[in-house]
Amino acid sequence: MKTISASEIRRRLTALIKTCLVVPDREVTKKLSSLVGDTPAALAAAKLIAENNVIAETTNAFCCQDTGQAVFFVKLGDGVFCDGLREAIELATRDAYADARKSVADPLTRLNSGDNTPPIIETELVKGDVLEISFLAKGAGSENMTKLYMLTPADGRDGIIRSVVAAVEAGGRNACPPLVVGVGIGGVSETACALAKKALLRPLGAHNEREDVKSLEIELLKRINALGIGVAALGGKTTALAVNAEVCPTHIGMLPVAVNLQCHSVRHGTVKF
Repeated sequence: MKTISASEIRRRLTALIKTCLVVPDREVTKKLSSLVGDTPAALAAAKLIAENNVIAETTNAFCCQDTGQAVFFVKLGDGVFCDGLREAIELATRDAYADARKSVADPLTRLNSGDNTPPIIETELVKGDVLEISFLAKGAGSENMTKLYMLTPADGRDGIIRSVVAAVEAGGRNACPPLVVGVGIGGVSETACALAKKALLRPLGAHNEREDVKSLEIELLKRINALGIGVAALGGKTTALAVNAEVCPTHIGMLPVAVNLQCHSVRHGTVKF
């Protein structure tokens, strides 16, 4: 049995969150800095976004005023013991967001929690002495554009493509493009939604290991960029930087498909213990 102290988790996770809120995915910044062939307005917007990210990193400022809601994906091995794991994650969230905007409120009273807790925690139980905690800052602008489609098996691959493209067409302008599009396929309704968000953790440009899913990602990116929404919805061929899809088995009578859009401020990271 591997024992991990809650204090170590809190310390390392706090550091990770603070870094992520300041330094978005550098591959996104790099790609925006080198765009060609888009509309002049879109290229100008891409340049400004890239400059913003560089300034944020060099001045230790938040790269976006919406520092988002803290979402965690925890991969917990059955050979790991930690007394106070959930509390450690909550305290790390509170510590890291001390100087950031407080964005968590009761859904009915709208009373703010005051420290951005509680975070959203998705836990996956695995074999071995593994503990990996991935963080994703999810702003409301992109999260509000989430779509869930309960398709039938007869809808098949074409139905998946139609649904994902329709979701981006409907919400892409409001989600601060260029986007990373997370797609979850399978399970039940909540499984698909969690998979779509988990897909956003993948490094930019990394495809699913399954060839059929990889092919779907490539086709979806082509279709989405053909919509012409473009950077900051100013037109052009770069509506999305990537489409990441995750799948899991589902019931023979179902085909759940969830679409989760991530704005250009891609803030995520992982710590391993």
